[in-house]
Amino acid sequence: MDVVFAPDLPTTGLLAVPVAEDGLGSDAFKTIDARSSGALSRAARASDFNGKKGQTLSVAGPEGLDEAVVLLVGVGKADSFGPADANAFGGKAAAAAQARHASCALVLSDVALGALTPAQLAAQAALGAEMRAYSFTKYKKSAEPDDLPKLRKIVAVTDAADAEAAYADDAAVAAGVRTARDLVSEPPNMLYPASFAERCRELESVGIEVEILDEAQMMKLGMGSLLGVGQGSTRESFLAVMRWNGGAKDERPIAFVGKGVTFDTGGISLKPGAGMEAMKMDMGGAAAVTGALHALAARKAPANVVGLIGLVENMPDGNAQRPSDIVTSMSGQTIEVLNTDAEGRLVLADVLHYAQDRYKPSAIVDLATLTGAIIISLADQYGGMFTEDDDLAAALMAAGEASGERLWRMPLGDAHRDMIKSDVADMKNIGGRDGGSSSAAAFLSKFVQKGTPWAHLDIAGMAWSAKDKDLCPKGATGFGVRLLDAFVRARAE
Repeated sequence: MDVVFAPDLPTTGLLAVPVAEDGLGSDAFKTIDARSSGALSRAARASDFNGKKGQTLSVAGPEGLDEAVVLLVGVGKADSFGPADANAFGGKAAAAAQARHASCALVLSDVALGALTPAQLAAQAALGAEMRAYSFTKYKKSAEPDDLPKLRKIVAVTDAADAEAAYADDAAVAAGVRTARDLVSEPPNMLYPASFAERCRELESVGIEVEILDEAQMMKLGMGSLLGVGQGSTRESFLAVMRWNGGAKDERPIAFVGKGVTFDTGGISLKPGAGMEAMKMDMGGAAAVTGALHALAARKAPANVVGLIGLVENMPDGNAQRPSDIVTSMSGQTIEVLNTDAEGRLVLADVLHYAQDRYKPSAIVDLATLTGAIIISLADQYGGMFTEDDDLAAALMAAGEASGERLWRMPLGDAHRDMIKSDVADMKNIGGRDGGSSSAAAFLSKFVQKGTPWAHLDIAGMAWSAKDKDLCPKGATGFGVRLLDAFVRARAE
């Protein structure tokens, strides 16, 4: 997607104008309204359009813009307008342009709107438009032309000379989001542990150091917990390590850990057939980590960050892990596997231990599409955050608000660790239906060294959207990329 910043108003396509609730007063609105001899104002009054957040109104282009459609987008009160509002405006504009198979121009105010300068407004609106304009059409080989998205260019109309510079970092983040969405969108016959690992290697082109550990290396390290998950698949499991060294040489890295189950049948504890096709997105945590590393490297973030993802496929063949098997993790702790569909935590257990053992990180954040229980709790509105570190919790909550990828802190304590006590091993991999997300987090906490700041993000309800949203079309969301980028900006830069 091409994003262009220019001062001239296009004469064709969709011209989207942000309109504040407290007066139809943006200079962009006034300019077009004057050209139309007040037609925009009259149309707004006739339609009871007053700029409330979420309102839209389409108006035929005035004289001189005969081949254009003007889309007025309500953005709420101007004094509370912020980056998320600018993102949403751009997203609504791109969605409308896609629906009309039209080009998209964001006609922006050249006075400050809320807390945003004109350059920031242009950059954030362009980011929202680019994120919403995403499409995954790689395998549409014989689609009718009208079934394919036509939007190829977004023009941000602004006189702000520094708008393009302001967008540079956002463009890098958008690239990271696309990487994550592409990974989640791929079918499981095309994206499996080995091919995912190769996609990680492609990030060497932006300066990331990539190391791939195969099964023999992981076996030598004692990663029985991770390897047990993949033993029913004909496809080999891998651990991919991506390192961005943008900070001081002696600075301990931040570690991001992702669950990368490229397809999850549930194993011997087989999932129901209905809806199983959605389990191609069970590597959403690994995709978010990969996308975040891409974003950090693309914008040359002055921070040291290492991303580690466990890549496995959970299949039910004659060699598959059985309920009641006991495996030994890299940490030396033993795990009674009572349900092979509680596999993500088994993967993360070894990756968490390896991350600490090798990199001694200053903090660890893991992301995983871990439990259906978190969807019951938070639907598709928040990622669930589990941590006993108040400072880390506050930092992640702030990053969620700044990025628009919001989190909700969930309970985690000794009572939840009691739920995973086993009669025959150090722990069991399920704690029962009650508090399932918390007992899963408690399981992971057993593999985090005391004193290491750590948070677990359960993003099962966030990695895929069943409907179109302001910043993403139906499908893969890339949730976590912007969150992690905002976290690094605040913590390490």
